[in-house]
Amino acid sequence: MSKPRSLPVPFGQTVFTVADALRAGIGKERLRRTDLVVPVHGVRAPAGAEVGGVEALSVVLRDGQRFSHTTAAGIWGAPLPRGAGIDDVVHVSSDGTVAMRRRGVVGHRLPTSDVRDTPLGRASSPAQSWFECADLLSAADLVVLGDHMVRRDHALATPDDLAASIVPGARGVRTARAALERIRVGAESAMETRLRLGVVDAGFPEPELNVDVLDGAGTFLGRVDMAWPEYRIALEYDGDQHRDQDTWRRDQRRGNGFTVNGWLVIHATAVDVARPAVLFERLRRAFADRAGRTRRKRSAG
Repeated sequence: MSKPRSLPVPFGQTVFTVADALRAGIGKERLRRTDLVVPVHGVRAPAGAEVGGVEALSVVLRDGQRFSHTTAAGIWGAPLPRGAGIDDVVHVSSDGTVAMRRRGVVGHRLPTSDVRDTPLGRASSPAQSWFECADLLSAADLVVLGDHMVRRDHALATPDDLAASIVPGARGVRTARAALERIRVGAESAMETRLRLGVVDAGFPEPELNVDVLDGAGTFLGRVDMAWPEYRIALEYDGDQHRDQDTWRRDQRRGNGFTVNGWLVIHATAVDVARPAVLFERLRRAFADRAGRTRRKRSAG
């Protein structure tokens, strides 16, 4: 079989619909050649291109349709639980009377509220997608999602935006309201949020997030993930990025500065988030020790 002739720009460079190709004069036989693949019905893409379901469906969204729920949250870069990723199940909401029906798509009929244009097509806004996810995710997963939306740097929404997105009487409203009470500005990763939730659920005081630690002269020693400044106890989540040699050396130097200034820094990993008993015992001992020191100082005074 002869080599397929080149397609005119932009066909052959990105995903496109069969309807657009036919209108451009590209024949049906050409669209069946092996240099093109069919990511979803009615769509073609260059063979070998990594085309996810969202990108493929973006070219067939009609007026009044948008990516929503976990799909929209994934477009905004939010951390999602396993199996709920941006291309695992694609959610599309329509403001009309008919929901999208396609293989691999969960169609919804929801009125248009807050919709944004993105490089992958129209999508529910960060705050709107957070509330839509309340019908799909657990309260803890929704807190993780919310913490990401309101993070201190490059925030996608504010806590007030999340509160305003809640529709009384809608599905998931109780989960959303429960999660909203626990969302905090300052978490920098999903695991930090899960660690905080576990610590508070275990009965410890709620920590402050991303605390700048200073010495007695006001010199900046470093920022910790979470802390109880009145006890001078800090809790750090160490992800895999802390394992390289340069980061380890910086952490050791910073830790020495904390220690000589009376701070106790406890480190946690993913294992501690999954099985926190040992971590919680360390925290209990730390709080007991610091409380005992405070009592002794008061007695001595």
